[in-house]
Parts: sequence; structure tokens; C-alpha cells
Amino acid sequence: MFTSILNAYKTSFSGLSRQTWILSIVILINRCGFMAVPFMGLYVTQALHRPESDAGIIISLFGVGSILGAAAGGKLTDVFGYRPVQILASLMGGLFFLFFAMVEDFTWLCVLAVVISFFSEAFRPANYTAIASYAAEGTETRSYSLNRLANNIGWAFGISMGGIIASYDYKLLFMVDGGVSVLVAIVIFFSLPAKKVQRKTAQEKKEMNVRKPWKDVSYVKFLILCAMFTTCAFLMFRVVPVFYKEVWHLNEALIGIILGINGVVIALVEMVMITKIENKRSPIFYIVLGVIIVSFSFAVLMLPKSIPVVLAIVSILLFTFGEMFSLPFFNTFVVKRSNEYNRGLYAAGYTLSWSVAQVVGPTTGFYLAEKFGYNVLWISIIVLLLLCAYFFSKLNLTED
Repeated sequence: MFTSILNAYKTSFSGLSRQTWILSIVILINRCGFMAVPFMGLYVTQALHRPESDAGIIISLFGVGSILGAAAGGKLTDVFGYRPVQILASLMGGLFFLFFAMVEDFTWLCVLAVVISFFSEAFRPANYTAIASYAAEGTETRSYSLNRLANNIGWAFGISMGGIIASYDYKLLFMVDGGVSVLVAIVIFFSLPAKKVQRKTAQEKKEMNVRKPWKDVSYVKFLILCAMFTTCAFLMFRVVPVFYKEVWHLNEALIGIILGINGVVIALVEMVMITKIENKRSPIFYIVLGVIIVSFSFAVLMLPKSIPVVLAIVSILLFTFGEMFSLPFFNTFVVKRSNEYNRGLYAAGYTLSWSVAQVVGPTTGFYLAEKFGYNVLWISIIVLLLLCAYFFSKLNLTED
């Protein structure tokens, strides 16, 4: 049995390019520092003693900046390449996060939220394009899964450490986050040289289907559904931590550990799972299944709170498995519908769907929780996710 498990892991990780591994290590470092934003709601409400609505404003402004950053990052990636965009975005985002730690004025915090998220999100289309560029043929889904694995190992470590650090000093979170982002820029500069791509001739390029993502009807439908899904999914790491603190009375360190389970499970399971299920059924099947499972994770939050830690763990486990079934196939679809001349814009569109969710989700989520209670919020999320699953089931991801 042990040998069988070992062989399954060996098969899952074989055949990936050296550059894919290096890029994943870079992402691992990057995500180890991603510990501040999930605790931003707690920072505003607990450390700055401001209402939940102000927490929603700050978090939503992170979303506004991310929309602008995603759009700019995608275009700059297609023009200048993914390497310089990643380096500049990491460096500037890190420096501004260090400055964030020194500011308490709410207006300046709002301004910095937009600036920081602009650079942080400009990194993502460039990174997305880099993965596609480095992936060996036929390994795109596994390459993105490896990236998500590194992403989530870093997330698990970062969020767990973030909870511990927050229990002592919230400002230290921002300093660590900013310092790690600067380190990522340095690592990319020295260890990840630009890949030399054989550019096609003007005639060959003309013959290719180099369309704009907003003219791709199927892709636009896909992005709308992605935005619906991520609007709900973001709340697990934005509003739910405040719910754990205020309603279930869990402390920051425990909240960080519980949320960190998400990254640990993905790190242990996703690569093997994707290897086993890929090409067995339609991507739509797995996406719909994943979205439905995520809806169950929010339903758990409405159960009686006599055993809050157990319920919180069950909720995050359901959320994690739903995420593992859906997100890897989102990534593959983006790559398959794009090419070397428009992949930055396609990646930017996908990133924008997440950014829009960051704006809509926290503001609406905190507002509903503050005005009508958390159960109304959870019911609203469940209904939206089930609608999302239904419309995904009607979408043909392979249509032209």
C-alpha cells in the first residue's frame, strides 16, 4: 500500500519542466508572506476599533486596486514579457506594504490598499503566463496544480504564522508580508531567466486566431461564472475569520491554523487527485461538483455552535475539496483558449474576475452580516453558488 501511494505521487510529479519547478519555488516563497490580507478585517475591527463596514471598505479597496492591476499587468505582460512585470510588481508591492505598517490614518490606509493591491495583482497575469510558457506539452493542468500546491504550502505556513503574529502585533504582519514580496523580486531576478520564444512571422501570426478575450463569447460567459464563484469563495478568507472571532469566539492563532488546513490538504492531495481524475470526465462535471461542495462548506456555518472548532474544520475541509475539483480546470480552460500573443490578456481577464469578486464580495458580505446577521449572508452565498453550478452545467467550455 505504501509503495502504491509513493508511486502515485511519483507519477503525479514526473515530466514537469525544471523552470516550472523553479517558478513554483518562487510562488512558495511569495505565498509564505501572504499573511496580512486575510487578517485585514480583524486588523480594522480589533486593532483600529472601527466598525465592520470600514473593514469591508478597506478589503474592497484592495479589490479595486486589483482590478486595475490585473488589467495593466495583462497588457504589460504581452508587451514587455512576464519576467520584468513579475519583478517590478513584487518589488513595488513589497515596499508599499512596508509603508502600510507605519500608517494608521484611515484615509491613507484606503489609498495604500489600492496601491498595494495594484502591484500585487499585476504580478498574477505575468505569473500565469510564465507557467504556461514553461510548461512541457501535455502537462499544463499538472503544472498549474504544482503551482497551486506551492501556493498552498506557502499559504498554509503563512496564514498559520500570520495568526500567531497577529496575536502579538498586527503591524508585524505587514512588515513580514512586504519583506517577503521584495525577496520574491530578488529571487526571480537571479534564478528565473526569461525564456527565449521563437516568434512567428507576421503571416503566421495573421493566420493564428489572435482574438481579444472580450470578443470570445464563451470566455466572457466563463468569466462571469468565475466572478460569481470567487465572490463567494473569497468570503471564506475575508468575512468568515471575523465570524469565527465575533460569533464563535475563536482566537487569532486558532483561526490561522484552521484556515491553514486549506493549504495543507491541497499540498497533500491535489496533484495526485488531478492525475487520477484528469480526462476521466468533462471538466464541467468537476467544476460543477466543486462549486456544489463549496456551497456545503458555508451551510456548515449555520449549524449550532456547540462544537465550533469541529464545525470550522469541517467547513474548511469541504471548501478545500470543492476548490480542488474546480480551480485546476478553470486554469486549463484559460490556457487552451489563448496563445502566445494574447495569453497575457486572457490571464488578465481571468484575474479580473477574481478582482471584481474582491470588490463585490467583502463589501456586500460585511454589510449583510452587519445589517441582517451572518445566517442571511450564508444563505445568500449558498443560493448564489447553486445558481453558479447550474449555469456552469449549461456552459460548453469547448465551443468556439
